[in-house]
Amino acid sequence: MNKTNKIIAGISSTALVIGLAGCGDSDLPPEPDDYDCDEWEWDYDDGVWECDDEYSGYYGHYYYGGSYYSSKSSLYNNKAYAKYKKSSSFKGGKASKGFGSGSKSFGG
Repeated sequence: MNKTNKIIAGISSTALVIGLAGCGDSDLPPEPDDYDCDEWEWDYDDGVWECDDEYSGYYGHYYYGGSYYSSKSSLYNNKAYAKYKKSSSFKGGKASKGFGSGSKSFGG
């Protein structure tokens, strides 16, 4: 295999991995349907969606229970969130399997 073919094979493999990493995780709750933010990223540590829309006034805010939280401390101070974090329905922690086990990012 010549150098050009190796480069092309490497690029193709990288594109495949990136494509698979963007696949949804069926264990996650649905992405918020909120007109104030068009792009979302799942925060595995806190088990909530984070606004990833650079053009939104809520960019970087956490979303839980229909409300935005500008910081982790304000999210943690929410009693309903604290109860959720201790419950069996908590969707936090790291993703457990295969490709795309990092943060998910979805655009709208």
